[in-house]
Amino acid sequence: MPRPRWTGPVLLALLLSVLTPLPSAAADPAPPPKETTKAAPSVPLPSLRATTTQVASGLRRPTALAAPDDGTDRLFITEKSGTVRVYHPDTGLAAAPLLDITSAVDESGNERGLLGIALPPDFADTHHLYLAYTALPDGAVTVARYRLDDSRLEPLLSQEHAEFSNHNGGQLAFGPDGNLYWSIGDGGGSGDPFHAGQRLDTLLGKIMRIDVSRACDPLPYCVPADNPFVGTPGAREEIWLYGLRNPWRFSFDTADGSMWIGDVGQGRWEEIDHLAPGRGGLNLGWSCYEGLEKFTDGDCVPGEEYTEPVFTYSPYTGGCSVIGGHVYRGRDHAGLAGGTYIATDYCSSTVWALRPDGSGGYEEAEIGEMPTQVTSIGTTADGEFYVVNDLPGGLYKVSFAQEEPTCRVDRTVTSWGTGATVDLTVTNTGDTPVNGWTLEFPLALGQTVVSDWNTTLTQGSNVITAVNAPHNATIAPGASVTLGYLTEHTGDVTPPARFMLDGDACAVGR
Repeated sequence: MPRPRWTGPVLLALLLSVLTPLPSAAADPAPPPKETTKAAPSVPLPSLRATTTQVASGLRRPTALAAPDDGTDRLFITEKSGTVRVYHPDTGLAAAPLLDITSAVDESGNERGLLGIALPPDFADTHHLYLAYTALPDGAVTVARYRLDDSRLEPLLSQEHAEFSNHNGGQLAFGPDGNLYWSIGDGGGSGDPFHAGQRLDTLLGKIMRIDVSRACDPLPYCVPADNPFVGTPGAREEIWLYGLRNPWRFSFDTADGSMWIGDVGQGRWEEIDHLAPGRGGLNLGWSCYEGLEKFTDGDCVPGEEYTEPVFTYSPYTGGCSVIGGHVYRGRDHAGLAGGTYIATDYCSSTVWALRPDGSGGYEEAEIGEMPTQVTSIGTTADGEFYVVNDLPGGLYKVSFAQEEPTCRVDRTVTSWGTGATVDLTVTNTGDTPVNGWTLEFPLALGQTVVSDWNTTLTQGSNVITAVNAPHNATIAPGASVTLGYLTEHTGDVTPPARFMLDGDACAVGR
């Protein structure tokens, strides 16, 4: 749910459009959602481990993947240059591409190219698919229909993007309502130079929603009548969400229709948003906020209501660009990972796991590492996970296993005014001694460590690295050590939610 935040002073993108949308007819009723596996997970997140197995190589800078629900078990994989490749688990990666639009794609710069792909619910009958790419000659970000039967590309909606080559967005996905959703970054450069995130007269920094099953002349698509800014003077009626910086990847939970967005940060915070179904018109904060923090010289409107992210992390974790993923709804690992949202980071390769805790918050854990430079997480028609990575050009299948943590951390917080002490008890729950240790954990926004005990502690942004003292360097199996710190705070005294001991996730006690 959005929280009011009363403002005071506070990899991809699109240009200002010259098209003015016309009113649209009401959308046809959406088809019922596909049946999915909804088994309740029985494994605590720190006990979940994600691993990958390489199944194909030889891809050239793959950017996205999608699976047709046509009984063929194929995966379609986009390559930056403008080709779509086909993988089948029995025959591997086909040499010949499914389609080639390189003559239409501007792949100059690191972030331009063929960026996204989506398959409509009626793909098995129509053989139509939808592509997001930066177009020649000037990098205009474009969404187009491609008709496989006659190899025809039909641009539907385009925005100029000549000033900067980064922040092109490019995610495409059909929602549970049958409409096509498309993400676009804020215009590139840095710091939202076009002030686009908070403007409604541009598609920059937005997620759009259009009906591509029909046309509303002169447009080759329709604007759904219930889009939030239909009839708003000066607003682009295609807009569904605004206040985004670079929503490179988003997805819909096939079980409940909620939307998960990975929005790449400026340099202090990467963020993940989780929105209930049908919540169009929300303002996700950029460039007034980066994550939960006011952005210096950002665009803030007094009295505006912003929707906060459900998870943020700092680049001090080694990350640089969040790669939003999916909620696992497959069958192979339903008892382990069912209902768990999985994301990663292009630089750190950390696998982030999030799960609603039933009381308005979220459990979180680091549960492994992806291959280097993952650009996209995709699913098969049955909900199993695959990832592709950039310059190595590989395709990997993702698996989950139960691996009990070998450490547990219990927390005790005593707070007053603007201060608090936090005592941590670290227990070795494994079978071998720990000889020399490093404990890493995040602090809540606004907490700053003043002093520590029984450890040598350093703080980078909100990331804490605590190293053993000489007298407690060894933790025998079943034994515990205690450490702690004094922190200043600005009102949030929430204790750390996750811990890594020597690179392995710990169970979190009280």
